[in-house]
Amino acid sequence: MTGALIVAADSGLALAEAAGIKPDWIVGDMDSLNDANTLSHYPKEKVICYPVDKDYTDTEIALTLVWEKGCKDAWIIGGGGGRLDHILGIRDLFERDRYPCRWITANEDIYCVDSGDTENDRLRLVIKQGKLVSVFPLGNGPWEARSKGLKWELGGARWERGLFGLSNVAISDEIEISVKQGRFILIAEGKCRRL
Repeated sequence: MTGALIVAADSGLALAEAAGIKPDWIVGDMDSLNDANTLSHYPKEKVICYPVDKDYTDTEIALTLVWEKGCKDAWIIGGGGGRLDHILGIRDLFERDRYPCRWITANEDIYCVDSGDTENDRLRLVIKQGKLVSVFPLGNGPWEARSKGLKWELGGARWERGLFGLSNVAISDEIEISVKQGRFILIAEGKCRRL
């Protein structure tokens, strides 16, 4: 990842190390870190410890650092620790004015597609045919999207808060989502590659 800034949030350090990645920064309250001695392998000035009682999640703190360092895009890899409240908290980060563009979990590849962002208003993915694709509107709307390569195309779909397109199916090895109005989160089963 040339030019990438890698920030590990709390137990994200273990995930990074397991993948052979040495993060540039480590942030969080470190309450989920299995072995606190792991931190001694990193420069002290690159480890920012927060109190357990705080107003922000470790993921939010990591994103704030990414934005402060001047990054234009942010990806979240992992996150949530299996806790529903944390998973919903990460999902809600995509509702904010400044949001991550991608979230990779163990089983899903998640993208934000936004009509207000000329670099992210269209998403083309290489995906395995037959994989599930779900789409949820974000923000206040109005929402309008078009698609190619899905069993049930998105064009003409009625969108409003609380409505979503769950368990659609990729009928091609390539799918495309174009957002005309609003912002959407797309959840693809398995791993994908953006074109």
